[in-house]
Amino acid sequence: MTKKRLDVLLVERALADTREKAKRLIMAGVVFSEQTRLDKPGMKIDTAVQLSVKGKTMPYVGRGGLKLEKALQSFSITLNNRVMLDIGSSTGGFTDCALQHGARLSYAIDVGYNQLDWKLRSDERVVVMERTNFRYVTSDMIEFGSPDFATIDVSFISLRLILPVLSQLLKPGSDVVALVKPQFEAGRDQVGKKGIVRDKKVHKQVLKDIVSFAELQGFRLIDLTYSPITGGDGNIEFLLHLGWIKPGMDRDNSEIVLEEIVENAHDNF
Repeated sequence: MTKKRLDVLLVERALADTREKAKRLIMAGVVFSEQTRLDKPGMKIDTAVQLSVKGKTMPYVGRGGLKLEKALQSFSITLNNRVMLDIGSSTGGFTDCALQHGARLSYAIDVGYNQLDWKLRSDERVVVMERTNFRYVTSDMIEFGSPDFATIDVSFISLRLILPVLSQLLKPGSDVVALVKPQFEAGRDQVGKKGIVRDKKVHKQVLKDIVSFAELQGFRLIDLTYSPITGGDGNIEFLLHLGWIKPGMDRDNSEIVLEEIVENAHDNF
């Protein structure tokens, strides 16, 4: 079983926004594993252990599940019996959320190794594809049914390198939920200290650029919202709902007000 620091796990499970806040909760004596109080931020504990903060439990194995949960609700996406590509699966928050909402199968793809939570690793509905760079995934690697839903949660790489590959793997009419992380899409001169992007104008431009690029690849923007929680580094993130319709097909040109979404995100955080 994999073990991690308690404060790190609290952040990963969205029970605390930062490690510093996690440490405060732990030192305050409000972090529990079942009936046992955990009081040392640096203690290594099994990643499968259930954690709670004064009775608040995390419904998914990773904080990404909260992001997808909001997307499913905001975009009215149903996942019953759907096959999912989880690109950048990490601990599996997106996959866990999707399975709990009725998905039949998830391809959990990540360039890393041994990050996926044991609960999912041992679930027959999950196809574990570790040490796999999505940029080089081909259709023959997708062996248990073609996907009609995809999520993207990647770091240190732009969505511009993901979407062209994804377009070759999806069924027409598929839904995509893409997490936009401005720090990996903006120019270096637009990213502030500690990798934080705070400028609304940069957020708006990043979203416009990504949407334009996605449309060139054959996707259309259906809707947009902001993530209910910030990234682990404190960055505001955004959720795109894209539809795969193939290049040249008619698009719904209804205007999605990107500026309003960005303003709402900044008001919230």
